[in-house]
Amino acid sequence: MANLPLFLQNQTEDEIMQRMLDRVPTDIDKSEGSFIWDAQAPVAFLLSEAAIWAQQVLERGFASTAFGEYLDLRVAEHGLTRRAAVAAVGNVQFTGTPGKTVPVGTGVATPADEVSGESSIEYVTAAEVTLNDEGVGVAPIRAVVPGKAGNVPAGVIDVMSTPISGISAVTNLEPVTGGADIESDESLLERFYSRVRNQGTSGNKAQYIQWANEVPGVGGVQVSPLWKGPGTVGIYLLDMDKRAASPEIVQNAQEYIDPTMDGQGEGQAPAGPIVTIMAAEEVPINISVQLTLAAGATLNDVKTQIESGVTAYLKLLAFVDLLVRFTRIAAVLLDIPPIIDYSDLMVNGASDINIQISPGQVAVLGAVEVYE
Repeated sequence: MANLPLFLQNQTEDEIMQRMLDRVPTDIDKSEGSFIWDAQAPVAFLLSEAAIWAQQVLERGFASTAFGEYLDLRVAEHGLTRRAAVAAVGNVQFTGTPGKTVPVGTGVATPADEVSGESSIEYVTAAEVTLNDEGVGVAPIRAVVPGKAGNVPAGVIDVMSTPISGISAVTNLEPVTGGADIESDESLLERFYSRVRNQGTSGNKAQYIQWANEVPGVGGVQVSPLWKGPGTVGIYLLDMDKRAASPEIVQNAQEYIDPTMDGQGEGQAPAGPIVTIMAAEEVPINISVQLTLAAGATLNDVKTQIESGVTAYLKLLAFVDLLVRFTRIAAVLLDIPPIIDYSDLMVNGASDINIQISPGQVAVLGAVEVYE
C-alpha cells in the first residue's frame, strides 16, 4: 500500500492515548491507573481500531490491495468476472458381460485412503456405453465436484459408486485432466491489469486473448492472425497446468468467441473473421540420463524430483519461449541434491541440442529414464 494519508498516520493506541493525555491540564493526575487515564484508555483503543478499519476500507478500494469479493466488485467495473471452477474430464473402461449397457450418470470413484483420511474422488459417466463382444466399453466421465482435485493419474479410478449387475471392473487407462479451481486473486488481478493496460479493441490480437482468458479453465492463449489466410483467426489454448486444453474447454471457448464459425459475429468476435479454437499440440520432451547418486538416494526418488523440476521449467516456457534448452534441463539435474553427477544426458534422443517448439505447440514432459 502507498503512503497512508496524514489522518491515518500515527494512529496506534499508544500514540492516540498520549495525545489525549497531553491535552489534560498538568495539575490533574493523569498517571496510569488514575481516573483520567482509565477514562481515556478505552477511547484510545476504539479510535485506533477505527483507524485500522479505515485503512482496510482504503485498501479494498484499489485492485492491487483488494481481495476476494472486494476484488470481484473492483474488476466488475471493467466487465471482468472471476472464472468458475472447471470439472476434470476423462474416460473410463468398463469390463463385464458382453452387451451390458452402462447408463449415463453412472458413478465411479477413486478409493478412499483410510490411512491419510483422504476421501474418494467421484465421477459420473457423461454418455451411455454398451460393452462389446469382448465385454469392454469406454465411456466419458466428469468429476462431480469441479476443481483441480479431480485431475488424477491413470489407473486410480477402480470403484463403482453405482453398482451395476454384470459390470465386474472399471478403470481409467489414461489420466483424468482439465480440472481447475476457481480463479485465484492473483490470476484475476493479472487479467484485470491486462484489460486496463492493454486495451483490446475492434477485434485486435489483444482482445482475442482477453476473450479466451475469460473462459473457465483456460491457462494460456496464443493467437495466430491470418491463420488460414485473410479473414481467419486461429487461437490455441492451454489449460491451467500448461497442457493442451481439454475438448470441453476448447468447445466452451469456441461457443463464447465464435460459435457459428461463419463470420456472422454471433459470439464475442466481430462480424467478418472466422475464428477457430484449438488445443495446443503437445510436444513430449523425453529424457534419458545416467546418474551418480549420493549414498542412500534411490533412483525412484530422484526420478520423481527430475520430473517435478523439468515440468516446472516447461511450464515457464509454455506460449512464452519456443526453445527448450538442453542446458536448462541439465541445470535441473544439478539442482537436485542427491545427484552428485550425471552423464549421457539425452533429450529426445539427442545430446546437447535444443528442442525447437513451433507456434501452437507446447512442450510437456514425456518419458524419463534414469539409470546408474
